[in-house]
Amino acid sequence: QVHLAEFGGGSVQNGGSLRLSCVASGYTPGEDFCMGWYREAPGKLREGVALLGMEGAASYLESVQGRFTVSEDSTKHTLFLQMNNLSPEDTATYYCAALPPPCLLAHEADPTVVRSVLEANYGYWGHGTRVTVSS
Repeated sequence: QVHLAEFGGGSVQNGGSLRLSCVASGYTPGEDFCMGWYREAPGKLREGVALLGMEGAASYLESVQGRFTVSEDSTKHTLFLQMNNLSPEDTATYYCAALPPPCLLAHEADPTVVRSVLEANYGYWGHGTRVTVSS
């Protein structure tokens, strides 16, 4: 059973930065997962934000391109999301996920697809960390 725990959320002002971390545990040797960050804004469905492919290639939601950077430290089983130049539109609960391949690209992880993944209880999700950006 894979367990994911997110850290680093908080409140910042417009233009500020935050770095989220996701610590993963419980992997079975040989298991491969597609790691990524998703977010759920108040009153909206969850969507993909920054996703990694099996070879480590990153894809981003268009609205965060150039501001957010996803990375991982595979030796420590930790996924990061560096978020710069935050805006109030980035206010959301951010979730780390480990999904079985094939890996989605960010533009494929739209709210409808993510909802299907959640309803199918597919993969593993953290409990989320809240990010609030004030204007």
